[in-house]
Amino acid sequence: MFNQLGVIGCGLMGGSFALALKRAGLVKRVVGYSKSPSTTERARKLGVIDVAAESALLAVSGSDIVLLAVPVAATETTFKAIRHLVEPGVLFMDVGSTKRDVVDAARRVLRERIVSFVPAHPIAGKEAAGIHHADASLYNNRTVILTPLPQTSVDLVQKATDVWSAIGAQVLKMSPENHDAAFAAVSHLPHLLAFAYFSSVINQPAGRDYLSLAGPGFRDFTRIAASDPTIWRDILMANREEVLKQAARFRHALDAMELVMRTGNTEAMEDLIRGAAEGRSQWQMGAPRTPSPRS
Repeated sequence: MFNQLGVIGCGLMGGSFALALKRAGLVKRVVGYSKSPSTTERARKLGVIDVAAESALLAVSGSDIVLLAVPVAATETTFKAIRHLVEPGVLFMDVGSTKRDVVDAARRVLRERIVSFVPAHPIAGKEAAGIHHADASLYNNRTVILTPLPQTSVDLVQKATDVWSAIGAQVLKMSPENHDAAFAAVSHLPHLLAFAYFSSVINQPAGRDYLSLAGPGFRDFTRIAASDPTIWRDILMANREEVLKQAARFRHALDAMELVMRTGNTEAMEDLIRGAAEGRSQWQMGAPRTPSPRS
């Protein structure tokens, strides 16, 4: 059991982690901080946190486990604010959707104190954000990826594994580089495509009329286009190198399908569709395997 959890960023992810630890009996007290005092106060009134801290540093003070649940672009600033209380034996984690930029920020700011930092990415969330949507079951049966560095304390990696497992998550470990390459393909590019596709429809002269005719397929395909703009701006820009690589792969596949349409090659079009359809029907969502290192 932890004596105190310090949560920096009292939103959906941080609030859900606090509630999950409370429900599992893993923490005695939760101290929370958010840039907006009204958010922190709301978290206290909802029982997500027990004490509202006036600064990120005060949320860390006295904590033996700390979760940074801030946008990835705010990670370095947050590290600077708490650096002096990053002590050996205290478990520090984040929940960012990109990892190389987070790790680079940790190296620049934490330096020798980086041994206490275990980068984490829970594959969980909701379409609606905010502390009022915090849910103790958010991480149950979800995958959490840890991307520890060579300098990271082995004991703290094990402690991170244990705490996520205790709240129902399945833990996977990989390098920050492999993490960002994988999620560019299966998360970041799909969001980019959804944003671009929905924009292309709605910005047509008759776009809103077309939307009135849209059915479940359109709804399912564009659901993630309603995601938080600020969060996804940061994610796409932070991982743009890998996302652009995946965009090039997608463009190649799209070009191939457009070519057979232009040439009227019905048989080739069916083959391309069948390859995708069979691959999709055989795919089962579940705990991912660690991607092989890239050449």
